[in-house]
Amino acid sequence: MSKVNVNKVKSAGDMELKEKVVSINRVVKTTKGGRTFSFSALVVVGNDNGVVGHGLGKAKEVQEAISKGIEDAKKNLVKVPVMHGTIPHDQWAKDGAAKVLIKPAAHGAGVIAGGSMRAVLESAGVTDVLAKSLGSANPHNVVKATIKALGLLREPVQVAKNRSLKLSKVFNG
Repeated sequence: MSKVNVNKVKSAGDMELKEKVVSINRVVKTTKGGRTFSFSALVVVGNDNGVVGHGLGKAKEVQEAISKGIEDAKKNLVKVPVMHGTIPHDQWAKDGAAKVLIKPAAHGAGVIAGGSMRAVLESAGVTDVLAKSLGSANPHNVVKATIKALGLLREPVQVAKNRSLKLSKVFNG
């Protein structure tokens, strides 16, 4: 297996990040004294301009779990090449049993994707994309697979440079 080259962002710093809660899960622990409830929150953050991250927060209260998830998400940011509102090429990724396929779409198509994938793609600033979630529908793994797929995308300028091509040749055939 080759090592995956993911475009990590150094820190959240001065970025204006928007948060989206993807899922909240309630867990019950039964003890001798009764039931104890705790919550986990899966959160996606992004700046709508090519930076996105996900995080998981766990706490005794929902709001505290969400804030912990946001802090975790700010530590796991990835840079995504967004060109004219879409992605540069098709990409497939897998995490756990969740498999995702994302494809560029024509301007005006919108984000055609399921719930967890939609939150990630919109947070990244992608406005036109076709996406399909295959296999598991577990929101945690779907979010991880989507971010992995977005992290594997390559910029056309960098690909042309690696192949020693001029961009006019790439775009004109």
